[in-house]
Amino acid sequence: MESVEKIIEWIVEWGNLILWDYVLLYLLIGAGLYFTLRSRFVQFRLFGEMFRVITEEAVEKSGKRGTNAFQAFSITVASRVGTGNLAGIALAVAIGGPGAVFWMWMIAIIGMASAFIESTLAQLYKIPDKDGFRGGPAYYMEKALGQKWMAILFSVLITISFGFIFNAVQANTITAAVEQAFDIDRVWTGIILVVLAGIIIFGGINRIAAIAGVIVPIMAAVYILVGLYVVVINITEVPHVFMLIIRNAFGLEEFFGGGAGAAMMYGIRRGLFSNEAGMGSAPNAAATAGVSHPAKQGLVQSLAVFFDTLVICSITAFIVILYDNFATASEDGIQLTQIALSAHVGEWASIFIAITIFLFAFSSVIGNYYYGETNVSFLVPPGLWLNLYRVLVLGMVMFGSLASIQVVWDMADMFMAMMAVVNLIAILLLGKIAFAVLQDYVKKRKAGEDPSFHYTDIKELKNIFWWGAEEKDR
Repeated sequence: MESVEKIIEWIVEWGNLILWDYVLLYLLIGAGLYFTLRSRFVQFRLFGEMFRVITEEAVEKSGKRGTNAFQAFSITVASRVGTGNLAGIALAVAIGGPGAVFWMWMIAIIGMASAFIESTLAQLYKIPDKDGFRGGPAYYMEKALGQKWMAILFSVLITISFGFIFNAVQANTITAAVEQAFDIDRVWTGIILVVLAGIIIFGGINRIAAIAGVIVPIMAAVYILVGLYVVVINITEVPHVFMLIIRNAFGLEEFFGGGAGAAMMYGIRRGLFSNEAGMGSAPNAAATAGVSHPAKQGLVQSLAVFFDTLVICSITAFIVILYDNFATASEDGIQLTQIALSAHVGEWASIFIAITIFLFAFSSVIGNYYYGETNVSFLVPPGLWLNLYRVLVLGMVMFGSLASIQVVWDMADMFMAMMAVVNLIAILLLGKIAFAVLQDYVKKRKAGEDPSFHYTDIKELKNIFWWGAEEKDR
């Protein structure tokens, strides 16, 4: 294990240096700002609309129903809400200082626009399958851009990133939390994870959607309530926490010798890992929804970014920063969250966090698995290859259960960056199509309609396999 980790560490050190310091940082921020301005601040002006469309049931059409809006939301939140929210944010604060939280907020706010664009495109270029629909970046790269090589590259990257690397991250955090709370050997926790994940992922998208739709809302609500309780009992310290975050973000108050640069880098990294805006992951779930207009899933996925970062991640950040000894604690990641919450509410908090992270991260494992599955189906015919992928996913869950925390997070950073670069280039090139879809939606909404879409509503759309295009084959 040690020799493997050393090789991985050398590779990811150079990969992250090149990608994060010279490429992704500027591309991510630039794309988010561009989409925000060109969409006329869609994440603000249609914020209320996001809550309306999330309750919409799947639209039955031509015998294809797909998942409903909330189920698609739950799948993406299942993937988003996990280690990034409880462990990643604590890690960012521990290494980059409280200012990392400010940059996490900023990347989420502009990322809501990127999330709208990529998920709207995924809905527009989805294709029907035996379970309803499937789609994602690989599909719009091939069908809208006409770049098969780019689609293949992205499919390989997301399959490795989510199916393998990110699931190792989730498993690593689960076993660390369980070990901290119950003193259970990581091997046994890893075996339990593999068995439970295997039962669900061999059941297909309908089982994944059903499980995510139950776990995510319940655990998110409980965690939010506990977090709000911590904020309320420390209400007099909240203004100080905000000032601490802002001052450190701009280098006015040093923490751990990192300054503003470290705060920005760790805030953006952990923010992206948590909310996934622009990475190209959430569109795979967005494409499964049977909605009446592509922009509706764009709005739903934009809301998912808000919920993930501005709500869940902020609660974790406040729990950690309100802990008196957070700056000198030897723990990091999920264990820092555990001891911080224990200091606020009692020793039972360590067990509560262990259970919470188990359910959050486990739901992420099955959500991440699906992102890989839909791209494996894009690359090769289902059957033997899909079953091989499932076995490899379970193998990486076991590997992550035993690996060291830093090597797993560094691998995640590198593959996340490669994925995001490819997807951001694609959606920047296709942005004008998503803007046209948004304009169509707003126009119909202003006319008092519940917007529905036909592929002829926007001129010169090509390679559309739904939205009325199927009528051509009748």
